[in-house]
Amino acid sequence: MSSQDEIDTDEEMGEARGLTPEMVRTIRIALDEVRNDDVVAAFSELHAADQADLFELFDKERRQSLLLIVGPTLNPDALAEMDEPVRDAVVEMLGPEKLAEAITELDEDDAVYVLDALSEDQQKAVLETVADDIRLPLEEGLSFAEDTAGRLMQRDFVAVPAYWSMGQVIDHLRLTENLPDEFYGIYVIDPSFVPIGWVPLHRAMRTKRPVQIGEIMDHDPMVFPVGMDVEDVAYQVRQYDLFSAPVVDDSGRMIGVIMVDDVLDIVEEEAEEDLFQISGVKEDDLNQSIVRTTKSRFTWLALNLLTAILASVVIGLFDATIEQVVALAVLMPIVASMGGNAGTQTLAIAVRALGTKDLTSSNAMRQIGKELVVGTINGVAFAILIGIATYLWFSDPVLGGVIAAAMVLNMMIAGLAGILIPIGLDRAGADPAISSAVFLTTVTDIVGFFAFLGLGAWLLL
Repeated sequence: MSSQDEIDTDEEMGEARGLTPEMVRTIRIALDEVRNDDVVAAFSELHAADQADLFELFDKERRQSLLLIVGPTLNPDALAEMDEPVRDAVVEMLGPEKLAEAITELDEDDAVYVLDALSEDQQKAVLETVADDIRLPLEEGLSFAEDTAGRLMQRDFVAVPAYWSMGQVIDHLRLTENLPDEFYGIYVIDPSFVPIGWVPLHRAMRTKRPVQIGEIMDHDPMVFPVGMDVEDVAYQVRQYDLFSAPVVDDSGRMIGVIMVDDVLDIVEEEAEEDLFQISGVKEDDLNQSIVRTTKSRFTWLALNLLTAILASVVIGLFDATIEQVVALAVLMPIVASMGGNAGTQTLAIAVRALGTKDLTSSNAMRQIGKELVVGTINGVAFAILIGIATYLWFSDPVLGGVIAAAMVLNMMIAGLAGILIPIGLDRAGADPAISSAVFLTTVTDIVGFFAFLGLGAWLLL
């Protein structure tokens, strides 16, 4: 690929990711021409997320050159925005001391997120170079299980006793130096540091100084146990429109707070993860090496090969029928393909509904019945179309009736399988996004081929 082609490709990708084509072009050309001052000037104007995207756009050699030039101007927040393979490469180039400097400037949850991707030796090397007041909270954050509220929370929050007046609260906010950079409300705690209420900032700012904060607080705020799964956290934040919520330890003491912006990242990540897992790929495949990407996809494709062999075995049972009625071989992919597509539509809705808890045991039967009816109606509609087309094509009304009947049956089964498979996997404790598609393909292929070829053998011979 020529240099100009690479520039054009990067421009298109950059535009989609928030970088302007002009900025990508400027930095690339300046980088290639070793105009370091121009690179630094352009790079320093970028938002942290755009800085991360720029590293992802470049190949390994340009990433190294870029980091060497812009190292001091790299926004630490960019590390938390990078895809894991790119971040691993950048972290390795930074080294423990420079990474430690960046870690100290990150929010605690972002710092834990970056450190978690490192090996134990790398974590130790970085943490040994930071002050104790930073190191100890990070070590405790890393001690919490992955994908829990403890990993997602921030330890900086505002909490005051219920007997404080608003005047005392305001003076506290003005005089305290270690307040969080951003907060949406003030938590009210009892003497045991258990959260008993909270006051949104807009209400606090409208309250006169003599009024006690306990008189205006919302009682019994929703709290998240430190070990709560982040998917459940995200669901509750979204369900109840929370801007923030306290995290408590096993004794109920408030130890942190989860902010809505962190939850939005989780919601997006979970949605993307489900989408990628259905297809057997990973989010960071774009920036992985050829070898690692090939390995990660091989297992999924091997499983699909086994399901394809099962479908071929079914076809093999009717080899004599196919030899006598060649039209069956021409038409049978249509039945399996339509069933697979119909089932995939149902599957996508069901997997996402399970993830957002919109599909539960209370409404499962209603949704199953709905998908059965939808599959039947679509099956009948397409059966009429394909039946007529087959008759006009082969001038055989019986053959048209065979494929029509098989179409109805397979699309009914596809609708049922598309919702029953993810529900069954979810109740068995498995992630329905990972393996539902394989099972669905197996069911629709086998049912489609067996129904079509079986009816053909019975009615045409």
